[in-house]
Amino acid sequence: MDEQAPKSRIIIHTDMDAFYASVEMLDYPELRGKPVVVGGLSSRSVVSAASYEARKFGIHSAMPTVTAHKLCPQAIFMPVRMGRYQEISSQIMTIFNRFTPLVEPISLDEAFLDVTGSARLFGSGVEIATTIRATIKAETGLTASAGVATSKLLAKIASDLQKPDGLTIVEPGQERAFLVDLPINKLWGAGATTIKALKMLSVQTIGDLATLP
Repeated sequence: MDEQAPKSRIIIHTDMDAFYASVEMLDYPELRGKPVVVGGLSSRSVVSAASYEARKFGIHSAMPTVTAHKLCPQAIFMPVRMGRYQEISSQIMTIFNRFTPLVEPISLDEAFLDVTGSARLFGSGVEIATTIRATIKAETGLTASAGVATSKLLAKIASDLQKPDGLTIVEPGQERAFLVDLPINKLWGAGATTIKALKMLSVQTIGDLATLP
């Protein structure tokens, strides 16, 4: 008798959208739709988070707030309220644990969920991810993006592709097709220095990287 092929794992990576900035807009509705930057207010401070409206001006996390102010003088700068972000994070992690005990947080606002064993109770990976995102929205007022795939790496890359409030699925057997044409800067863990070195080797896409010896 032929052995049954091993079942593909179902991994969801869920990532809150502009988390700190979104919490500020949740608590202060008058900020919605405006360029909001969360970070220290001193000359040595850096940006902790930026709303999508602020990102349009080139503002991003870890940027000096002085630079952010120059890029967008009309931005609204808010102090970091870590206690509040931890409170909301706890709510989100509680939601995750309703669907699987296999939750691996990697920051306050994102986590991997192995829902392979949850399908009988909650449906397919896509259905579980959809329900989780809807539950987060209903219970916290915030949006999350998610990727569903057969591995953590793929799910992590996928969750970033349709932000904000997006869902990207990598079907089993389609992993290579999904990765091959993606820009190399989409590879999780590839920082600016690594990307610069790879581009010197004419590596522009993840598919290019796969062809190197």
